[in-house]
This record gives sequence, structure tokens and C-alpha cells, in this order.
Amino acid sequence: MYEGPVQDLIDELGRLPGIGPKSAQRIAFHLLSTEAADIGRLQDALQKVKEGVVFCEICGNVSEQAKCRICTDPRRDISLICVVEEPKDVLAIERTREFRGRYHVLGGALDPLSGVGPEQLRIRQLLTRIGTTEDGIEVKEVIIATDPNTEGEATATYLVRMLRDFPGLSVTRLASGLPMGGDLEFADELTLGRALSGRRSV
Repeated sequence: MYEGPVQDLIDELGRLPGIGPKSAQRIAFHLLSTEAADIGRLQDALQKVKEGVVFCEICGNVSEQAKCRICTDPRRDISLICVVEEPKDVLAIERTREFRGRYHVLGGALDPLSGVGPEQLRIRQLLTRIGTTEDGIEVKEVIIATDPNTEGEATATYLVRMLRDFPGLSVTRLASGLPMGGDLEFADELTLGRALSGRRSV
């Protein structure tokens, strides 16, 4: 335990996701030895994030404007929507350079034990998007790209049920299986089972 402001800083850093007590302590002491100008830039960045970043009114991604750059890009395919849990998932898919449609960020995944139900997620907004046309173009496919864990699977199953009634809508799920460069002997049973059930012709 340290005195006063140092311990307060360690405690606050420790509340951040992915930062344990040791990491919080290291960051705190790094900040103590940092130049005042560097601390000022960090403060400014934090202030700008809190004051200047909003959520896109169409997809729910983080943005500086009312509509994000992806939703305003005329080159994107309006008929294709990829549903993800968090804004960080948009970046992960964008890095592949394989997807040219638009996104819909749910803002989490179904987790009844933590009090997260369909009302807490942006599911109603997704259904509204699918039910309306933009520039005369209807949504033809929804790709469900929730995390491959219990909450993500529950969310995907719920979405499939909700989207089943839209005529002519194709609902797909990201494939899951073996990572590139991996060894079969180290794959867990669930991953290997999914790789087998999702096999394709070559």
C-alpha cells in the first residue's frame, strides 16, 4: 500500500479491464516519472474521448460525427450487414479487408445472469434497419459475428429466431474452427468438432 494519490491512481488503473494490480502499479510509477507535457497529452486525449466521441446513429460504432465513416461510405454494400458485439469487433473484421458491407454493433451479448437481456442490446434497431430500405435497396444478408463463447452463441441463436420471419433474408454465421498454423493435437474438442461440422468441399 502506498500513500495518498499514488495508491488512488493504482486503484483507478486497476479498475480498467485487463489490468491487474501489478500492471496498475507499473503504469502508475511510469506516469510518475513521465514529463508533464506527456501527462498533459494523455489528459487531453482522455478528455477528447469523453467529450468528442459519439455512437453512430445507424450502426452504433464509435464516431466523431452522428454517422460513422463506414455508414457514410457510398462504396459499401448496403444490402449486407455484419452484426458484432462491440466496436472493437468492427476493427478486427475491417483488418481482414474481406468485408465490404456495413455493420451493426449490438453493444454486448445476451447474459441473463448479469442482467443483459434483449432490451439492453441494439436488437430492435437491427430489426428496424432490416425492415426498411435505403436508397431503394433492401438488406439481403445478415452475417452474425458474435463471439464464439456461451454468451455469443446465445445471442446468435436469439438473432436467428428473430430474423427467421424476414422474407428473402439470408442469415449466416461466421465459421469457427482451427486457427492457421495450429496443430490438431492441441485443439480442444469443441473447436475440432466445429471444424468438422463446418467442413467444405475443395
